[in-house]
Order: sequence, then C-alpha cells, then structure tokens
Amino acid sequence: MDYWTAFILGLVGSLHCAGMCGPLALALPHCGKTQASFVLGRAAYNLGRIITYCLLGIVFGALGKSLAWVGIQRWVSLALGVALLVSLFASRKSNALPFWQPAFAWVGRLKATMSTLLRRRSFVSLAVLGLLNGLLPCGLVYVAGAGATATGDLPAAVGYMAAFGAGTLPVMLAIGLSARLVPFSLRLKLQKAIPVSVFVLAALLILRGMSLGVPYLSPDLAGGGSCCQK
Repeated sequence: MDYWTAFILGLVGSLHCAGMCGPLALALPHCGKTQASFVLGRAAYNLGRIITYCLLGIVFGALGKSLAWVGIQRWVSLALGVALLVSLFASRKSNALPFWQPAFAWVGRLKATMSTLLRRRSFVSLAVLGLLNGLLPCGLVYVAGAGATATGDLPAAVGYMAAFGAGTLPVMLAIGLSARLVPFSLRLKLQKAIPVSVFVLAALLILRGMSLGVPYLSPDLAGGGSCCQK
C-alpha cells in the first residue's frame, strides 16, 4: 500500500478527531515557563501518539505477514476492502462514522490513568499521555490498521501507521499550540472528505486483492510474492 493513502487518511480524519481528542490536547499541562518548553511538551505528546501507532503497526504487520505465508493475503485484502465499503455505505443513513467503535472494559482504567497524568508537569508524563491516547478506540485507526495489514510486510505496516500518524500531526499539534479547537463549521465542511478517503482506501484494497500484477498498485499476490508493497 502506498503511504500517501495513510497520510491523507490521517490528515483528513484528524479534522474529526479534533472534536474528540481536541479537548485533551487543550487540557495538557505546561512544562516549564518558557515558550520553547510549551512547544516541546506538545511535541512530546504527539510523538507519543505516533509511537503507539507504529507499535500497532508491528501487530498489524505480523498479522499480514502470517496471512501472506498461508497464501490468503489477496483474499484478506479483498475482504477488508469490501468490509470498508459496506460499512461506509451502511453509515450514510445514520450520518455517523462508518465504523463501530467497541467499548472495552479497560478503556475506563486507561482514561483514569490519563487523568492522573494530566496533573503532572513533565515531558515524560506528556509523552506517556500520547502513548495512551493512541490506544483509545478510534474507527480511523482501525481503517489505517486494515491498510497496514494488507501490506503483508512488517516494516511496511509500521511505515504505513507512521504515515497515518504523521497525517494527524498538523491539526492536532496546531490545536495544542493555539489553545483552541478547529471551528465546528470548518470541521463540518471538511469532514465530508473522510468518506472519500475511506472509499479510496477500500478501492485500493480491492484492487490489490485482485492481484493484477501491476507493481505497487496491484502486485501479483497469487504468485506468492509480497513485493512492491511500499
């Protein structure tokens, strides 16, 4: 999978995340009394998020590699693409995100830990906050995970999730530095691009699963190769 799809998904999706994770970014404590320490603190938080996405990429990559070994990578890619399309079109009537966000029992404990860290003023606590924030249930992360799994390669999956995290960086960092959320009217307008990004990713997954022998776009997965997966 090309990394640009992950970057665009993160960039466009972060406009939605601004309404969900924005309040946390605004509540981050200040470290030190200088402007430089303020900026470094926000950078540490966002770096923590991206590191978590990369760690999740290891999991997705290992899963994709295992599926490639047993020769069903192309079918997994097709299934993921179709599942994204079905979820996308099924959500149009409800006007909600096209992904079910499951509620895990540990989410409450995770948030409690994050609440404790918010009372501390150190770069380490901010970085850990970012790490934990990356573990919160998020439909867009699941979509990025589908793309990472479809790479069928561990380093490529990590790179895919890193590109996704990099895409979320501009908006989330800007919120933390400007101390205010992206205006709702702007989020409402630009949020329409999220389904488009998901549709493009789904189409690429399906095209990839068709194994047409087109380098990078639709490599020959049926032939056992997992090449050209950048």
